[in-house]
Amino acid sequence: MVWAWLRIAAAVVGISGVVAGFIVNVDRAGRQGQDLGLVLANYCSLFTILSTIILVVTFVVAAVWSLRNPGLSSEPFGVALAIAGITGPILLLGIVYNALLRGLPSEIAQSDPSGIHALDVWATESLHVIIPLYLLVDLFFASRRRGLPWWSLAVIVAYPLVWLIYTVIRGGIVPDPSGAHDWWYPYPFLDPHGAGGWPSVLIYVGVMLVVLVGIGAAIVGIGRLRGRRSAARRTGESLPV
Repeated sequence: MVWAWLRIAAAVVGISGVVAGFIVNVDRAGRQGQDLGLVLANYCSLFTILSTIILVVTFVVAAVWSLRNPGLSSEPFGVALAIAGITGPILLLGIVYNALLRGLPSEIAQSDPSGIHALDVWATESLHVIIPLYLLVDLFFASRRRGLPWWSLAVIVAYPLVWLIYTVIRGGIVPDPSGAHDWWYPYPFLDPHGAGGWPSVLIYVGVMLVVLVGIGAAIVGIGRLRGRRSAARRTGESLPV
C-alpha cells in the first residue's frame, strides 16, 4: 500500500513539473513574440516531457492495481514491463541532463520574472533530479516487483530510439521559434549544424545508446534478482547462492 501512494506522489510531482514547464514556455513565447503553437509543439516533443507523461500514466495504473489488489503477489507482467520500459529512459535522461545540459546559458531565462524563474527551477529539478532519484529507490526497494525476461531490454531501448528518429526528422523541417534558424533540435548534441556536424551527433548517440543498454541490463537484472528473492520468501525456500 505504501508504495502505491509513493508512486501516486511521484506522478503528482511529475505532472506538476510538466505543468510548470508549460507555463514557463507560454510566458516566454508571449514575451518574445514567438508562435505559441510552435513553442508548445516543441515543448511536447521534448524527451523529458514525453517520458514524464508516460511515467505518470504508468505509475497511476500501477498504483490503482496495487490498491485494488492488496497482498504480496507480484505486480502484473504488463505493469512491470511498462515501469521498466520508462525507468531506463528517465534514468538516462537524468544522467544526460546533469552531465551535459545543466548550467547551459539561456538568454531568455535571464529576463524571467521571479515567479516564472521559480516555476522553471521546479520544472528542471523535479523532472531531472527528483523523479530519476525516486525511480532508483523504486527499483531497489518497492514491494511486489516482478522479474522480467532478458528480452525486456529491447522494450527499454525501443522508445528512446523511436523518439530519436522522430526528433532528427522533425528537427530538420521545423524552424526555430526565435527565427534564428530554419531548423530546431531540442538538445545541442543532436544538432548536426553544430561544429562537429553529423559525426559528433552519431558519437553522442552511440555513447548514450551504450549507456542505455547498460542501464536497461541493470534494471532487468535487479528486477530478476528481487523477483527470485520475493518468490523464495513467499514459498519459504532459500535462494540458491
